Amino acid sequence: MDPRVAGRALAASLRDPRAPLTIADAATASGLALRDAERGLQWLTSEYRGHLRVTEAGDLLFLFPYGFDKPWETRDKVDRALAAALRGAVGVGRFVVRAWLMIVLVAYVALFFAILIGMTFARQSDSDSRRGGLPGGALIYVLFRVLADALFWTFHPFSPFAYGGYGYGSAWGEERVAPRSRAREVRGAKDETPFYEKVNRFFFGPTPPAEDPHAMERKILGELRAQKGRIGLADVMKVTGLPREKADPMMARLMLDYDGDVDVSDDGGIFYRFETMRLTARDGRGGPNGTDGTDAKDGRAGLAGTDRRPRPAWEDLRRMLPLTGNSIGANVLITALNVFNLVMSVVALDENITLAKLPYLFSRIPLAELPFDGTPVVLGIVPLVFSIALFALPIGRAIARPIKAKRIAKENGRLGMLREILTRIDSKAPLTESALVDAWTRTAGAPPEPEELTQRVVELGGGVEIEESTGEVRYRFVDLETEAAALEAEREQASDEEKKIGKVVFATDDGESGETGTERANRS
Repeated sequence: MDPRVAGRALAASLRDPRAPLTIADAATASGLALRDAERGLQWLTSEYRGHLRVTEAGDLLFLFPYGFDKPWETRDKVDRALAAALRGAVGVGRFVVRAWLMIVLVAYVALFFAILIGMTFARQSDSDSRRGGLPGGALIYVLFRVLADALFWTFHPFSPFAYGGYGYGSAWGEERVAPRSRAREVRGAKDETPFYEKVNRFFFGPTPPAEDPHAMERKILGELRAQKGRIGLADVMKVTGLPREKADPMMARLMLDYDGDVDVSDDGGIFYRFETMRLTARDGRGGPNGTDGTDAKDGRAGLAGTDRRPRPAWEDLRRMLPLTGNSIGANVLITALNVFNLVMSVVALDENITLAKLPYLFSRIPLAELPFDGTPVVLGIVPLVFSIALFALPIGRAIARPIKAKRIAKENGRLGMLREILTRIDSKAPLTESALVDAWTRTAGAPPEPEELTQRVVELGGGVEIEESTGEVRYRFVDLETEAAALEAEREQASDEEKKIGKVVFATDDGESGETGTERANRS
């Protein structure tokens, strides 16, 4: 029976799913066969975030603290809706910024330069103008000097901030190597990042790399094969970094997807067995990119089907992306362009420069002599508002960075603590409070709050013990310890015969190249 069908039958039959029940209880209540009841309970555990318990006699119990409801769905839907709205707003914002910069570069900069030249011409032709509110020559000199300096420090080959063809700039995302080994390579290196992308980074920050939707599952399967088809929740948490409350229902789903079973040791340790997933045609003899069957470029498991273990989650700690990811020269240039338009919009408002007055700029009639022609919208309000708004984006992101950094530090601290716990469980070493604090501090950069540490310990099922002789506080994780012991014994008994396939007796490529496909397969 399909697990979904069995699960729905159980959901309709079980009156109190919040109370623990055995597989036999589920079979009795639903009339399903034991095997179907077991698969149905596994599907329900994955679907409704159920939990597993083990009795002293080693019996497996299922319980569903939320019943057969999904109270988290509303929160998840709201989070997804907000995330989608945010992505949409960011996408629209990116488009507006890019389009706006094109307008700035092509239209406003050229137009404002023409206005400056026209104002200079008009003031030089009529030095006796009665209105002296705008010190034209001095202001024009300042604006031209700002733009000239920005261009110099951005493009000049002797500028330490130069980018684009001289190899001094470094864009975010480049491979980082030792300075001495890179010194010779960087000469002549070219930053080929489009200018609109630099603008995008300046206002919205670097675009984070796209997440692989199958990366987490691939890590679990890699760990599974490396551990002889037997894994526990600790193994899942180790390679994914997930908290226990998320790793538990994930394992229930993986059992359905990859033909797994859950077992209980005599000591009550729960572990998961996936014998079918060990079957391989490569037998660990290596792949096209390396002798161990891993991809030489990104370290992912290749097609060799080897038992190479994935990297633990704490070896890939989260880090803050840079504020812009651009070189200093690019940031200076973008800032200068926006400042130029901001200042010129103020000039347009002060001088009442409307579109209707533009034809008079190169005449001998001073703008001060022209009648008031309404508020300049195109040359004043629009560039002023947009320029201020554009500056607000990086400033707002800079203000929010400490909050984001603190959140990332907490996550890294949790991973550091998880490493310490699992490492000491494997080595059967005592786990003290000071060891957890030190592990958190090394990865987070600051010690944890006592409440934060206690919360993380409780989430992992930890308990506190006091050493009688020294009074030292020690932590025990009984569930993880019994799980580790059960897995150690089970892996020792696991046979490598589970990996082997039978002899090839037929192949569709028989007869090619003078050698049958069957012969080639048997020879390999």
